[in-house]
Amino acid sequence: MKIAVAEVEPATLVFARTAIGTLLLLPIALVRSNMRALLPHWRLLVVYTAVEVIAPWFLLSHAETRLSSSLAGLLIAGVPLVGAVLALVTAHDDRPDAMRFVGLALGFIGVGLVVGFNVAADDLFAVAEVGLVVLGYAIGAMLIARMRDVPAMAVIAGSLAIAALTYLPLGIAQRPTTLPSPQALASVAILGVVCTALAFIVFFALVREVGPNRATVITYVNPAVAVVLGVALLHEPFTASIAAGFALIALGSFVGTRRSGLRARRDVLVQAK
Repeated sequence: MKIAVAEVEPATLVFARTAIGTLLLLPIALVRSNMRALLPHWRLLVVYTAVEVIAPWFLLSHAETRLSSSLAGLLIAGVPLVGAVLALVTAHDDRPDAMRFVGLALGFIGVGLVVGFNVAADDLFAVAEVGLVVLGYAIGAMLIARMRDVPAMAVIAGSLAIAALTYLPLGIAQRPTTLPSPQALASVAILGVVCTALAFIVFFALVREVGPNRATVITYVNPAVAVVLGVALLHEPFTASIAAGFALIALGSFVGTRRSGLRARRDVLVQAK
């Protein structure tokens, strides 16, 4: 994202991401999913899109122009922790236990080791923007649970289509006057295909498997993937702290997504009936 926002305005970048995701996933959803199932939930879908895509993606793109990628990655890694706290205070069905908090803390420390704790924040407004992004992602994960009866692909495609239409006027108005560099164009393409379309598919698969709050641990993986790409493509150094961070991310994700013994036994009994 850092490469893209250097040459593309935040609104245009969000439009490009959501438009690419819509073009890739909407045809699949129309063929394989029952899009009509969205109709009873259209208000909830709009709210979900607003807190998960429309507001956060613009805020994050804008903040990335003034914050280091390391600091942004570390702040975003707070999503699972915020989600766990929200589930605790709202008496959510998937309330976290002590072991899940331990796992989430381990994963957060792992992200810190991967991106480096030597981060400085001179722009508190940009930090606040990322804070709102974290809150939006955490709330969005909880809203997904209210659309369990809607096919995942329909929710994803519908949400991206709403976001793309929302940003269409401003995205076109703020389009670059000159063609961005190949690196920026490649970055936009990767954001649209991998970080939007593919990431949403993986996230919703995790939601179906482990629940919305546990699925937010995928945010721990993003900085790790960025580091791997940096090592492979940019020949950045792979240090011992990064290796330790990977181990903590893996361990924290495992502990943070495990079901408690009581809940696991209850699920087995339900499936056996």
